[in-house]
Amino acid sequence: MTQRLRRGLLMAGALAACPAWAQRVGPVPTPFPWPDITLLDGSVLPAAAWHDTAAVLVFWATHCPFCRRHNAHVEKLHRAAAGKRLRVLGFATDRDAQTVQRYLLANGYTFPVSLVDSETMRLRLALRRTIPTTVGISRDGRVGLALPGEMFEEDVMGMLRLAEAG
Repeated sequence: MTQRLRRGLLMAGALAACPAWAQRVGPVPTPFPWPDITLLDGSVLPAAAWHDTAAVLVFWATHCPFCRRHNAHVEKLHRAAAGKRLRVLGFATDRDAQTVQRYLLANGYTFPVSLVDSETMRLRLALRRTIPTTVGISRDGRVGLALPGEMFEEDVMGMLRLAEAG
């Protein structure tokens, strides 16, 4: 685990709320109030699908070179999370679904992506407009970590621990 992720987990109180977190991210209800999420393929991920399931949410854009490198790690995490209580979900900030679909195909990314709910989710989490931004939500719905910017592979893969925690 790198220093940046360790610092993020400590700031988040190992996925628990703390005053420093509340000041930086803003008040996020606990547990996180999941909405129904429309995926790029038109299917809907209902709020109930998140019961006892941790989440790694990644806000990104097709035009961002940092996102391209970061998303390669996110894809690896998505594949490693198969069969675990962890769901990886991307939120593309682009407006054109076809552009995002071409990007995903060209890069071999298979993690689910939402375009429609991107801004709604960003507002619910009170995030800055930095991309990529990675958010970790524990199985009991606590938002415990939001790291703006590109992450190292070992940091992204370290988020598998969310499936085991709480």
